[in-house]
Amino acid sequence: MNEIGDKAMEKTEEKRSVKSRIISAAWELFRDKGFGRTTVDDIIEKSGTSKGSFYYYFSAKDELLNTLAEMLDDYYGDLERKLEPGTDCFEKLLYLNREVHAMMEENISMELLASLYSTQLVAQGESQLLNENRKYYKLISGIVEEGQKKGEIRADVPIRTVVKYYAMCERALVTEWCLGKGDYSLGEYSKEYFPVMMEHFRGKSNS
Repeated sequence: MNEIGDKAMEKTEEKRSVKSRIISAAWELFRDKGFGRTTVDDIIEKSGTSKGSFYYYFSAKDELLNTLAEMLDDYYGDLERKLEPGTDCFEKLLYLNREVHAMMEENISMELLASLYSTQLVAQGESQLLNENRKYYKLISGIVEEGQKKGEIRADVPIRTVVKYYAMCERALVTEWCLGKGDYSLGEYSKEYFPVMMEHFRGKSNS
């Protein structure tokens, strides 16, 4: 890559970093203070950015409610770096589910999560949560593809079908938790039942 290309990439990464810091700080504050009591100034201070940077990406605090997918994708990136290369791919899928649902339970209030999910149902256009260009879908697809090659995940089912089912099961567990008003642990419930939900796709090498 030439010098101009290198500088352009660096600038893109810097912008992504600033935006990610704002999103991460906002969701931490929503957890600790509540959405209503969190101000734009709070977010700017915690993220170590500027008012100009904030308003470059967001016109108002409310827009941050639509960044759940980006916040989760950042966390999936962290988890991906922790995955051991030789780990069974079916187990990798279970690990990601356990960790993300435990994180959601700890860091996102059930009331806010329920509100976000209900908003997605009536929003116009494609939901960002369902955008197949997300880090989430690319990561799960890559693991499924690798698992099929190694016989750890059924290869007679299209990758896209497995990924769609995986995502649907995750959303179902979160939705059920919200409907139950969070009266049980999402992390523990997912740990127990998600393997049962995914068992149909376990490869013969794991049987």
